[in-house]
Amino acid sequence: MDRIAQLQEYLAGNPGDSFLKHALALEYIKKGDDATARKLFEEILAHDASYIGSYYHLAKLLERTGDVPAAIAWYEKGMEAAKKAGDMHAYGELRSAHEELTF
Repeated sequence: MDRIAQLQEYLAGNPGDSFLKHALALEYIKKGDDATARKLFEEILAHDASYIGSYYHLAKLLERTGDVPAAIAWYEKGMEAAKKAGDMHAYGELRSAHEELTF
């Protein structure tokens, strides 16, 4: 069983698990399926805005696919969420990626 099938099987039993969805999205990126990965990251953040890691990966995906305004917006949302959660490491990574894109 490949990694995607395995993660989908786990998700069938735990459909709201942000960690599993995030891992699945990363597998789709590896396979070159950015559209499915984007959908999964957006689902995660719509239901669990505190899942900080997904902001960075979604913004990087958008940046790589040429949707720079959306990438900037997701970096900014991620910085707000990281600051609210007190996760200064994630905040710094998001801010650094944001600054590279905007300056």
